[in-house]
Amino acid sequence: MDRTVMFSSLPVSPTGVLLCSWAVLSVHCLYSPSDDVVELTPSNFNREVLQSDSLWLVEFYAPWCGHCRNLVPDWKKAATALKGIVKVGAVDADQHKSLGGQYGVRGFPTIKIFGANKNNPSEYQGGRSGQAIVDEAMNALRSLVKERLGGRTGGSDYSRQSGGGGGSGGAGKQDVVELTDDNFDRTVLQGDEVWMVEFFAPWCGHCKNLEPEWAAAASEVKEQTKGKVRLGAVDATVHQMLASRYGIRGFPTIKVFKKGEEPEDYQGGRTRTDLVAYALDLFSDNIPPPEILEIVSGDVLKKSCEDSQLCVIAVLPHILDTGAAGRNGYLEVMLKMADKYKKKMWGWLWAEAGAQMDLESSLGIGGFGYPAMAAINARKMKFALLRGSFSETGIHEFLRDLSMGRGSTATVGGGALPKINTVEPWDGKDGELPMEDDIDLSDVDLDDLEKEEL
Repeated sequence: MDRTVMFSSLPVSPTGVLLCSWAVLSVHCLYSPSDDVVELTPSNFNREVLQSDSLWLVEFYAPWCGHCRNLVPDWKKAATALKGIVKVGAVDADQHKSLGGQYGVRGFPTIKIFGANKNNPSEYQGGRSGQAIVDEAMNALRSLVKERLGGRTGGSDYSRQSGGGGGSGGAGKQDVVELTDDNFDRTVLQGDEVWMVEFFAPWCGHCKNLEPEWAAAASEVKEQTKGKVRLGAVDATVHQMLASRYGIRGFPTIKVFKKGEEPEDYQGGRTRTDLVAYALDLFSDNIPPPEILEIVSGDVLKKSCEDSQLCVIAVLPHILDTGAAGRNGYLEVMLKMADKYKKKMWGWLWAEAGAQMDLESSLGIGGFGYPAMAAINARKMKFALLRGSFSETGIHEFLRDLSMGRGSTATVGGGALPKINTVEPWDGKDGELPMEDDIDLSDVDLDDLEKEEL
């Protein structure tokens, strides 16, 4: 059967070869099973090309395209010459429009090279003779071998761009966990972490736009949740079993996985800020408030302050001044505030007045009485003092202002964390006055004492 269509302007390839967009030609298949050219379709493309370790040259053609028909003998000749070395295939993109659209085919013939990263093929830039095709294939093959010698093995956009070698955002991309049919259940379903998983397609424009935001969010979320919430990515064009299992119909699709629960669809924004905020909500919903630690050694202060964006330190009155009940009341106020701000992943510490004088001095504590409170940013060696009351309301206002960048700050005395004395931890009991030594006066002659006074 013949198809008659109108002529239109012919697009030109980067090499100057005209590409057929419209023509008047009879329609029939250009290649047969007896050729060394592999006929590719949506049913075998993933298996033959994307999951293959071989280098592939793939022509996207339309049977009615005159330039495609002119290419046939040279394409067959190149396929025969490259047999066993480089795979040569062809896609009838007129019949299989989904494949053509997937790889952005706009005119015919279009040739793509599927090399180290099968999900991001490169454009063929060579001539259209059999020799030129073979030469270009061998150049691509040499490049593939060099990449493998250098340790690059392709994979998804996230894995390909994450490993070393520089490039902006590389560190972020490696925090996106590449999930596959083989590791998904073990990593996501059987792990204790909460997961946000993006199902993407390499050819999807919206996925490409999301990629830098997803990568940046992955790093921030990993740091702020101490790895308790992770971001992963599934190439749904390769791992089709996973995509089918979770009913993926479009790209990108983001799902949230909590251990032992059915996955939920993520409906929020797609910026780094949106993703991080949502992840922190997931995290805070599933964690207890941070522990309030007594500063009994330098290691306690160092770890809490250096591992957190902010550490909140209270200096409480001496136990003889408050007793156990009074001290527990102050600690209860701190625990409520730690719970309120647990999303921030701050450190929460306390010391008894007089036990850590270097700490009090470096923070200017003491002039306002006890209890006192300071918040330290150990990375900048800056601190702020609580000026209001040591109450839920006073502490909330103090920390809220700090979170919003308000309030006055000063440099920690000495520009470094102070020396900390090693002390015994509080036993939870009331304090006891020190026992005075009994003095035996039986051998003292009082008459002699009176004479000395005289």
